[in-house]
Amino acid sequence: MCVGTWLWFLSGLHGLVRSMDEGRPCKLMAGPISGSVYQRGDIVIGGLFPVHVKAPEPETEFQDIRVNATCSVFYQRAYRWLRTMIFAVEEINSNPHLLPNLTLGYLAADTCLAESTTLSTSMAMVTGLQVSRAGDGCKSAPAVPVIIGDARSSSSMILADTLGVFDIPMVSYMASCVCLSNRLKYPRFFRTMISDALEAQAMAQLLQLLGWTWVGLVSADDDFGRFAMQILMEQLRGTGVCVAYHQVVPKGYAMDKLKSMVETIKRSSAKVVVTFIIAQDAKALMEEVVRQNITDKQWLANDAWVTFAAVSVPQNIPSLAGTLGFALRKADIPGLGSFLTHIHPTTLSPDPDPFKPELWEALFGCSLNITGRQQTLKPCLGSEEIAVGESMYADVAQLRASYNVYKAVYAIAHAIQDMLACSPERGPLINGQCPDVRKLHPSELSQYIGRVNFTTLLGEQLYFDENGDPPASYDIINWHVTPQGKVEFVNVGHFVSSQGSGGQFHIDMNRVLWGGGQGDRVPVSICSTPCPAGTRKAVQKGRPECCFDCFQCPEGEISNDTGSIDCIRCPERFWSNSDHTVCLPQQVDFLSHNDIMGIILSIMSVAGATLTAATFTTFFYYRNTPLVRANNSEVSFMLLLSLKLCFLCALAFIGRPVAWSCALRHTLFGISFGLCISCLLSRTVVVLVAFRSTLPGENLMRYFGLVQQRLGISICTLVQVLICVLWLILAPPQPAERGVWENQGPKIVLECDVGSVVGFALVLGYIGLLASLCLVFAFLARKLPDNFNEAKFITFSMLIFFAVWVAFVPAYISSPGKYSVAVEVFAILASSYGLLLCIFAPKCFILLLRPERNTKKHLMAR
Repeated sequence: MCVGTWLWFLSGLHGLVRSMDEGRPCKLMAGPISGSVYQRGDIVIGGLFPVHVKAPEPETEFQDIRVNATCSVFYQRAYRWLRTMIFAVEEINSNPHLLPNLTLGYLAADTCLAESTTLSTSMAMVTGLQVSRAGDGCKSAPAVPVIIGDARSSSSMILADTLGVFDIPMVSYMASCVCLSNRLKYPRFFRTMISDALEAQAMAQLLQLLGWTWVGLVSADDDFGRFAMQILMEQLRGTGVCVAYHQVVPKGYAMDKLKSMVETIKRSSAKVVVTFIIAQDAKALMEEVVRQNITDKQWLANDAWVTFAAVSVPQNIPSLAGTLGFALRKADIPGLGSFLTHIHPTTLSPDPDPFKPELWEALFGCSLNITGRQQTLKPCLGSEEIAVGESMYADVAQLRASYNVYKAVYAIAHAIQDMLACSPERGPLINGQCPDVRKLHPSELSQYIGRVNFTTLLGEQLYFDENGDPPASYDIINWHVTPQGKVEFVNVGHFVSSQGSGGQFHIDMNRVLWGGGQGDRVPVSICSTPCPAGTRKAVQKGRPECCFDCFQCPEGEISNDTGSIDCIRCPERFWSNSDHTVCLPQQVDFLSHNDIMGIILSIMSVAGATLTAATFTTFFYYRNTPLVRANNSEVSFMLLLSLKLCFLCALAFIGRPVAWSCALRHTLFGISFGLCISCLLSRTVVVLVAFRSTLPGENLMRYFGLVQQRLGISICTLVQVLICVLWLILAPPQPAERGVWENQGPKIVLECDVGSVVGFALVLGYIGLLASLCLVFAFLARKLPDNFNEAKFITFSMLIFFAVWVAFVPAYISSPGKYSVAVEVFAILASSYGLLLCIFAPKCFILLLRPERNTKKHLMAR
C-alpha cells in the first residue's frame, strides 16, 4: 500500500506540473482526488473529509500515470462536516474578540474514505503542492500547519505516523481508536472525538447493569474495530459476561461472507448484539440482517452509526426498532442550519465549491449539465431550494460529529489566540521567546493546542488531557418508532466518565423501548438460567463460563445467593435445611419426657412401680396368711422393693443427660437389679436345699435361716455396690454428644457415655452371673411339689430376663439416636415386668381371688 500511495502522490505532482505547463484550469492534483475547497487566509487550516466513500481502483501495473481518476458515491453527511468547518472559520473571522487582527483560511479536501487517498492529499497539503482554481489560472495553496481529520482511525494512524516527521499536529473529529492515545507514538495527535476505551467501558458496564451475560460481538475489519474489541474484552473479563461469537464485517462487503456472519448471528441464542463498526459497515450489515428477517435481537450500537440516517430507514425498523446505543453529546449550533441551506451551485465565488453540483444532483435527482460529467438525469430548473432537515446533509437535529468538527476549528483558533497573547510574563516560551504567528511553525502550534482550555459558544468546556483526548460523556440513544413509521432518536440517559470509578449511568428505564419485540420488557440474554439458591453452578466442558449446569449443594452445605459458584459448608453444630439455603442449628436429640415415646415409657415405668407397690401392700396386708408366711415374707418384701427400684430407675434414663443423671441411671440400674436377682437367688437356694435334703439326721436348713439369707443377699448386693462405687470414682459415666444420620440430616444425640467400659461390663456381668446361678438352681428345683415351691415361676422369669437382655444387644446397637436409650429402658421395664408377673401374679391371684386356697391344709395337701 505504501508503494502505491507514493506512486499516486508522484503521479499527482506530475499532473500538477503538466497542468500548470499547459495553462489549463486545474483542480486538486496530488492524487486521485475528487476535489477540494480553498479559502485564503493569514493561517490556512487543512481539513480531510470523506465526501466520497469509494476511491478509484489503484493502477497496479504502474505502466502509466492516472490523473483523471475520480471518487464516487457522494456522502452527504461528510459534506456537512466539511461545510461545518467552513462555517466555523467564517464565524471566527467575524468574531471581533477571537483573532481580531488575523484571518483564518481553509483548505478542505476529499479523502474518498481510503488510506492511500488520505495520505497523498495530506502530503500535498503540508508540502504546499495542493493546488486550486482561482479565476483563470492555477495557484498553489500555502502549506497548512495543522490538519483537521481524519474521520477514520486507521487512516489517522497512518497520517499521525507520517506527519509526525514534520511535527504537523492533527485534530481528529471522528477517529476514536484507543491506540491513538499513545502519546509516545503519536505526540502531535489530538481529537475532539472520545476514545473507544470509554465507549467500550460504558458498554461493558451497561451489559452488567442490564444482566446481559451472553452477547454477540460484531466489529469492523480495521484498527478501530480490533482495538475497540480488545478493550471491551478486557473490560468484560471477570464480570460474568461471556461472548457467544465475534464476527468481523468484511472489507468490500462480500455477500457470501456477510451472509455467513449474519446466519451466525441468527442461529445464536445470544439476544444482544454489541457492535463496533463504522456507518458504512452498519448499512451493509443491516441490509443482510433485514434480508434474513432477524427480528429477535437487541442491538447495542456504537456512536458511529447509532444516529446514522441511512441505517434507520423504514425497511430496517422491524429488525432494529429498540436499538440502544451511545452517541456523542448532541449540540445545537446556532446559524449552521441556514448556512448549510443557503447555497446554490450557480453561486459565483473566487473559488467555487466543486462538491455543490454533486450535492444538488443527490438532493434533487437532476443534472446541472456540467461539462465532463455524465448526463443521465433530467436538467435542473435552477429554482430548487434546500430545506433544513429534509436530507442527511441539512439534518441539524443530531449534530454530533459536526459539533466535533466545530470544536476542532475553535481549538485551533484558541491555540493561535494564546500564541498571540504570549509574553515573557505569560504563556510558554518557545526557545526562550514567543512564537511568530506570521511565520507559524507546526511544532509551536502543537504545543499550544495541547494547552487550550476554553468554553465554547454552546457552554461546553474543552481541553485535552495528557493523551490528547477531550472530556468524555455520551448520550444514550434509543430508537423509537413514530406513528408515521419513522425512527426517532430518543435520548433516554447519559454516561459520564469519572476517574477511578469507571463512569456513571443515568438511564430512565421507563422511556426505553427494547428491541427483539420485547416492548417495555428488558430482553433476557443468558446462556444458562441462573442457578437458584441451594445450588451451585458447574461450567459446561468446552463452553464459556456463562454456560453452566446447576447442581444441588451436598448435605451440610448451602448457597444463599443466586448463581453461586461454590457451596458453603455449615459451621460446626449447624446443618443445611432441606432446600440447602440456610444453616440451621443441628437438632439436639435425646429421650425427652415430652416425646410420645418418652411419655409411654414413663407411664409404663410409673405403672410398674405402682403395680409393685400394690403387690407390696397386698402382701403386707396378708402377711400372716399361710401363703405369704410359706414364701418367706421378708425376702418377698425385699424383692418387691428391689423391683420397684428397677421400675423407677427407668425414669432416670428419660430426660436430658446431665452428670448426676448419668451416674444415677447406671448405678441405680446395677444395684436395683443386683438386689432383685440376689433375692431371687436366695429364695431359690432355700427352696432347693429344703427339698433336696434327703439324708437322715441331715439338717442343712440351719445354715440357710433368715439371718443367713439376709447376709447372703447383703453380700451379693454389696459386691455390686462396690463395683459401682469404684466405677464412679475411677471413671464415672458422663454426658456426651454423638452425631447420628437420619433422613433430615445429622442430629446431635445427647447420651451418657459409660466412662469405664470395664466398670460397665463388670456391672452387667455380675447381674448376668447372679441371673445364671438363679436360673440353674430354679431349673433344678422345677419338679418339686407344686404347692410348696415357686421354682418353676422363677425359671420362667429368668428365661424371660435372659430373652429380653439377649435381644437387647442387637436392638441397642442398631437403634439410632434416642431410640437406643428407649431400647435400654424397654429392656429394663420388660425384664422387671417379667419378674413381677411371673413370681407374684400367681400368689396375688390366690390371695385376692382364691382365698380358700390360702390355708395350711391346702398348702400341705401334697
